[in-house]
Amino acid sequence: MSQQQFNQGDLIINGVSTAGGGEYGRVKIDGVGTVEGDIVCIDFDCDGMTKIRGALAAKTMDADGMFRVEGDLSAERSVIDGYMKVKGSLKGDSFSINGQLRVGGNCEIESFRAEGAFEVSGLLNVGTMDVLLHGRGKAWEIGGETIRVKRKSSGPLNKLLSWVMPRFATELHVESIEGDEIDLEYTHAEVVRGNRVRIGRGCSIGLVEYRTELQAHPGAKIGKEAKIGG
Repeated sequence: MSQQQFNQGDLIINGVSTAGGGEYGRVKIDGVGTVEGDIVCIDFDCDGMTKIRGALAAKTMDADGMFRVEGDLSAERSVIDGYMKVKGSLKGDSFSINGQLRVGGNCEIESFRAEGAFEVSGLLNVGTMDVLLHGRGKAWEIGGETIRVKRKSSGPLNKLLSWVMPRFATELHVESIEGDEIDLEYTHAEVVRGNRVRIGRGCSIGLVEYRTELQAHPGAKIGKEAKIGG
């Protein structure tokens, strides 16, 4: 059984149902919901399996479960717990995810916090980035002010999976990283460029350029390092 209500500009879906896009004050989807077309709202809240066949623009977003957007996604504040896939670009002021994120375009986020795994096909542009990897991270380029990437301590099963199937290795792969304060672990990058840079355990970096300070773990691999600026 499904229930679909439109109350004072709100869209509420309970159960299994499909609704049309449009402009709403509040959107609440609980169950298996599909929205056909673009949607603009103040508050977006979904729990279960949700698909937006278009773009989504919201002031606040809270998503639990499996969430897919076939267009662009823009939200001032987002809290995600589960799996989220955005085929287009992703923009926001504050974005926090516990789970897995996949973005087909670019990301532009002021505060990006992630615990889990992520893949950004384009550029990841952030103000601050704080990532605790539980799986593989991937982006084309990362740029921001403060960038911090750590790895959650892995158990015997995770270590076995990383050895048998390297694509599941808990590490970040990126062409270049540029920022002011950079603190990395288990990161593979061609170029890292920043003011204060820390290259921690498990890192493999082709070139590190720094202006003020460079700290490198004894086990980290750095092809070349250079101090730049005055």
